Amino acid sequence: MRTIRDHPVRFGELAGPLVHGATIFDWQLVSTQELATAVDYGFEDLVADGAIPYAPVGVDTTIHRYPTFGDTVSVAVTPTRVGDSSLELVYDVVDADGEPFSTARMTHVTIAPDGGALPLPDGVRDRLRADHASRDVNPGPADNDTPRENGAAGDDHPTFEDAFRIHSPHIEGSELAYFEEYPRFAAVALESFLADAGLDPAEIAGEKQPFRLRAWHWEFTSTVEFDSTLSVTTDVRSVTDEAIRVDHTFRTDGEIRIEGVTEYGCFDREGDPTTYTDEMVAAFEP
Repeated sequence: MRTIRDHPVRFGELAGPLVHGATIFDWQLVSTQELATAVDYGFEDLVADGAIPYAPVGVDTTIHRYPTFGDTVSVAVTPTRVGDSSLELVYDVVDADGEPFSTARMTHVTIAPDGGALPLPDGVRDRLRADHASRDVNPGPADNDTPRENGAAGDDHPTFEDAFRIHSPHIEGSELAYFEEYPRFAAVALESFLADAGLDPAEIAGEKQPFRLRAWHWEFTSTVEFDSTLSVTTDVRSVTDEAIRVDHTFRTDGEIRIEGVTEYGCFDREGDPTTYTDEMVAAFEP
């Protein structure tokens, strides 16, 4: 199902010359709402009943190249697994010629007011299964490992942490943190680490755009509520010319809310993948 059609990239969606990584999350959220409306299981009614609609529990994404000014974006959503209460969707973000910008696979559940997962109504399940298609896609970082405990023996790469108070404008109507805010928090934590290391990305970038989201595998354990303090721990695991690979852990009240594996890549100003310079990755080395 084509949920976003020929959307021109706008200034507010950019970070520098390229689309902000969180914008990819935003397009996925918009597309989920469009699909929900099409199968008569819309966000509005679920929120009115006190439910949390289509909450992500697992996300795998690869960015093949970044959109920039002059590009138009379309998003197609395909149901690939329809369970009793869970729904797996594949999101294809493509350019005007149908060439891919990004591919994502996400598993959603709708959370009832009591905290359990709402079963999909029979008619909704039937409509989704009518649109079901098998897709052989495997987005996200290669060889996804379960994030290890911070400071695992033999690992001398740095670990850093930042914390954020969840207030407006980071919340939605149900008083939970917005889905697309989490990569923003991770980006701010990364920028703070670089600043503490005396590294200004703007000074070393030149024609390159370093420290951009490239691939991620995130698992969502529970929601992040209004007026909580969200800590973001970034545990660097490996550094190559092509990617900085980290474990991400998001906590409130000492409890893990989100954890996963994230790769930050380097891209050129046209959005195509390129390599890091030694100066760019020096702060991440043991």
